[in-house]
Amino acid sequence: MLATAVLPAGRARAALSEGSPGPQDARPSRVLAVGPGRDIAKIASAASAARDGDIVEIDAGNYVDDVAVWPQSEITIRSAGGPVCISSVARTAEGKAIFVTKGTDVVVEGIEFSGAAVPAQNGAGIRHEGGLLTVRDCVFERNEMGLLTWNSLSAELVVERCEFCYNAARGRYQPGGRIGHQLYAGSIRRLTLRDSYIHAGAYGHLVKSRARENHILCNRLTDEAAGRASYELEFPNGGVAYVIGNVIAQSPLTDNEAMIGFGAEGYSSHTNELYLVNNTLFDELPSGGEFVRARPDESLRLLALNNVLIGAGRFVADIGGRSGNVRLRASDVVDALAYDMQLRADPSASSRAVDAGQANGISLRQPCEYRHPRKSVALAGGPLHPGACQIQAR
Repeated sequence: MLATAVLPAGRARAALSEGSPGPQDARPSRVLAVGPGRDIAKIASAASAARDGDIVEIDAGNYVDDVAVWPQSEITIRSAGGPVCISSVARTAEGKAIFVTKGTDVVVEGIEFSGAAVPAQNGAGIRHEGGLLTVRDCVFERNEMGLLTWNSLSAELVVERCEFCYNAARGRYQPGGRIGHQLYAGSIRRLTLRDSYIHAGAYGHLVKSRARENHILCNRLTDEAAGRASYELEFPNGGVAYVIGNVIAQSPLTDNEAMIGFGAEGYSSHTNELYLVNNTLFDELPSGGEFVRARPDESLRLLALNNVLIGAGRFVADIGGRSGNVRLRASDVVDALAYDMQLRADPSASSRAVDAGQANGISLRQPCEYRHPRKSVALAGGPLHPGACQIQAR
């Protein structure tokens, strides 16, 4: 039996990125309850039965090889009553992923995805092939790719409060090694990533995005001792990227000296802008690498302000003649090796934040501070100090 409920228009859409339209109709939504002992026992059965506008609630538990294609729009798929863990052992949806989403205004909440592997070596927890997808409070672990999108400028991806780790496949380009991106956005319109924890990569990148517009806000992207990621954050074709309020750290095991890459594969847009504001960047290479590597081009605008730099890495100069970046020692923060980047009381460091202003009508002020694990707190008055961590240790 299908449980039914009537919800107002725009239910479960509060986390859409700014400027994204919500549903326009107020038609009632059905709630489909899924789990062992229910009329709908399988997630795949719910995907076949669901209609546009439905809410699918999955009982807490472990679901093995219960993979699904979701063609619906304005649909929410979420856990109910506790964690939902979906593991792929022998099956994937369409030979691509555990979930394949094809509609728009799709929300996935509170689900753990693991184990996806396919012959093409890019088996993902979720493969997004639709319009707008919002993924919230999910975990992607030990797939070949964490989350992978198609290439479509009508597509948008919003990722909030998620964790990605240990996603890797037997690599064609690293003989005997493993390769895989934790989060890979293709040539889509916009990627928004916030309040998330991404770590333990494997030769691929923690975050790779070919999106035209990117909002990377208040995350922890730290490869850590177990990681061998290449870039921590890469925009291979440029575009516009707002990278604000993040803690980003490179593993000493990396094979790439650069932490953040921009335009490495050539620029595909006439607008190529990187705004790097109020981040804490930790270079763990003993001999030092590069905090940022940007491909030179007449179209490039690069603004770097209020960043804390820890380690011996090289850094780009500010454009526009403004300063505000500060180099600190690991001992100037509470525990760099544990990625607790709170500043110790140091007036000389705490007084250097400057007003970053706006770009393209968007404020470059740090909006929030990441709090581990996978959450943030709003900064009502804006940042006072350089770096991502505004609360100083007592």
